[in-house]
Amino acid sequence: MTPDFSDRLRGREADAYRARRIAQWDGVAAARVERRGPTRAYHRRLEHVYRFLVAPGLRVLELGCSDGDLLASIEPSVGVGVDFSPRMLARARSRHPHLQFVEADAHDLSAVSGAFDVIILSDLLHDIWDVQTLLGGLHPLCHRGTRVVMNFYSRLWEAPLTAARRMGLAEPLLKQNWLTMSDVRNLAHLTDFRVIRAWQEVLCPLPAPGLAPLGNKVLVRLPGLRHLALANFMIARPLAAPDPGLAAPRVSVIVAARNEAGNVPALFARTPEMGGGTELIFVEGHSSDDTYSVIDAAIAANPHRRARLLRQTGRGKGDAVRAGFAAATGEILMILDADLTVPPEDLPRFYDAMVTNKGEFINGVRLMYPMEERAMRFANLLGNKFFSLAFTWLLGQSIKDTLCGTKVLRRGAYQALAANRAYFGDFDPFGDFDLLFGAAKLSLEIVDLPIRYRERTYGTTNIQRWSHGWLLLKMCVFAAGRIKFV
Repeated sequence: MTPDFSDRLRGREADAYRARRIAQWDGVAAARVERRGPTRAYHRRLEHVYRFLVAPGLRVLELGCSDGDLLASIEPSVGVGVDFSPRMLARARSRHPHLQFVEADAHDLSAVSGAFDVIILSDLLHDIWDVQTLLGGLHPLCHRGTRVVMNFYSRLWEAPLTAARRMGLAEPLLKQNWLTMSDVRNLAHLTDFRVIRAWQEVLCPLPAPGLAPLGNKVLVRLPGLRHLALANFMIARPLAAPDPGLAAPRVSVIVAARNEAGNVPALFARTPEMGGGTELIFVEGHSSDDTYSVIDAAIAANPHRRARLLRQTGRGKGDAVRAGFAAATGEILMILDADLTVPPEDLPRFYDAMVTNKGEFINGVRLMYPMEERAMRFANLLGNKFFSLAFTWLLGQSIKDTLCGTKVLRRGAYQALAANRAYFGDFDPFGDFDLLFGAAKLSLEIVDLPIRYRERTYGTTNIQRWSHGWLLLKMCVFAAGRIKFV
């Protein structure tokens, strides 16, 4: 078979496939009054999940938008729906006149322009002729922070859904692509997307009071039951190569310092210059020694370094870090503990991981390499390992070390995180959980970066392991209700 003939044959097959589906969805639109029964319950649960994942006021594109109900429920600032069914689009325009709807095949998005914050593919991949072409065509509509959110049926539900359609309990569908999680993850890899998170939703698609909330909010999160869920969810981001024409970003290193006078000279001497320039922002927090005056003198003695000194008005490291971030002018924000247990010389590794797009929230990890003998007490080590496991389960991403003081993210991401802080509340005196919870809520890709943890050479730790450990545990329980069981 010659290549030209093969291409024409595939083209005719694709056209026939498309025509059958347009006719099918036109028929669904003509027959649909309102969703009812299991179909309505399933779609209401999807809307709930998407409202959790997508903040209001973003630019959102939905492919295969059907009647536009899901897109409207998210309350986008700009909402664009794409579908190839004229009758379904007519229904969508009448129901949601404030949204934009485009008649197009998802394989060819040339009629859509602009960059979107979120692209939704809800129950679409199983109905598509060529998933790889569809995913590859999304890149012109993405910016660096775009999130592609997909949900698709689990293959375990192939027989139950077929039976439900034969009984008239679900909308009729033509022959489907039954894709597994690994299938879609591989297709994302082939089309230069990186999967941030994948999980299951909707264990009970029936409108059953009591049973549905229990199944869909609690039981579906449990290891033995989650793989029985109807819907697989996945969030991915585009992998864009760094633009060599762009100027190197400037860096702000935030140092919260309380009773750390003896470490100040080394902080100036050992913190490297990075990117387009590095500023040191010291936030002094009610020290009982002369930390403030020592920092002030060091700034005067190092005129070649860009450095600022703030006096903290609130309490706790978290408050100090937020004050430093608010004053920062760099595009990349870094936290460095003043006790020097994380070597400042390791900061360029965090910078490189960020500018090469390896991750969007670079999290320092102290638990991979052997520590110096007195760097961490045994009880603290056990606590850190416990919170590592708890956060990996809570956030759906691998978190090896929650309490390492060195965390790095871009200023724009932090500003979005801060704007959304009220969702969890301002309850973290350390700032580590606040940042990790916020990053997970924004679906930032969290990447662990190992460092070698050192002994403190000056002063004593400000952490009270038992009282603070109890507080952190309570924060985890609270956050579980806000980010896991929703």
